[in-house]
Amino acid sequence: MDVRPGADNRQKREWLRREARSATAKDVAPFRQFFATAPVGCPYLAGRAERKLIVELGGTGAAIFYDDLSRAGFRRSHHFAYRPACRSCSSCVPVRIAVDRFRHTRSTRRIRNTNTDISGDFLAAHATPEQFQLFSAYQRSRHADSDMASMRYGDYRGMVEDTPVRTKVAEFRDRSGALVAASLIDLLDDGVSAVYSFYDSQQPKRSLGTWSILWLVEHCRRHGQPFVYLGYWVSESPKMAYKARFPALEQLVDGIWTASGPLPAGAGLSGENQA
Repeated sequence: MDVRPGADNRQKREWLRREARSATAKDVAPFRQFFATAPVGCPYLAGRAERKLIVELGGTGAAIFYDDLSRAGFRRSHHFAYRPACRSCSSCVPVRIAVDRFRHTRSTRRIRNTNTDISGDFLAAHATPEQFQLFSAYQRSRHADSDMASMRYGDYRGMVEDTPVRTKVAEFRDRSGALVAASLIDLLDDGVSAVYSFYDSQQPKRSLGTWSILWLVEHCRRHGQPFVYLGYWVSESPKMAYKARFPALEQLVDGIWTASGPLPAGAGLSGENQA
């Protein structure tokens, strides 16, 4: 059962709630009940199975609870937080950018300078037909074989608006006012979490997916927030390669956030694939 953003529909949400109630019925449940999903095929590495540890977010303390979960490597989809819990694999590594250590490289400086005509803004977490049109075009172009490519407007609206935490949509527009990129963002007490980003794939020279992350870094710098959370990096997955190329990246390993090692020579940021 896929609980990542976008792999969403009514059946999935009801299944998660049934699983949570079932787990609660078996044990004396604490205030927050965690449960594990059954193994399914891994979406990143062929021939492997994935399991997830999931907890439902709810109540007035959901946002504060999720702040702590984010630091522990969890991500959010709708009203649920999750992280990998695979028994024989630890390839999914939580990563974040340490804003105070971030310094532009030649690649990131080029991307920044290429997109000086674009402005960004945080908006309320409300889906719009304009966003969905860009989202659908992006899916058809970059992820045509995924379930997300068949999402309808109601599915997209659920992905954006079904949230118990502090969620915003960052919209990015060029000087003509055209929407060229957007990011679903969770606001945290120590920064922001980039839930899902999409962009106009017909403008590859702009590297818009990378630019949206750079914009978040500058937003956090202006507001004194220390981290931009990017989700999971899988070293063997080409879809995740772009995350390892950001400067000042930290990885969560054995419960401790540490600076990542040096990147391979010649690594750049143009081969992005937002996920």
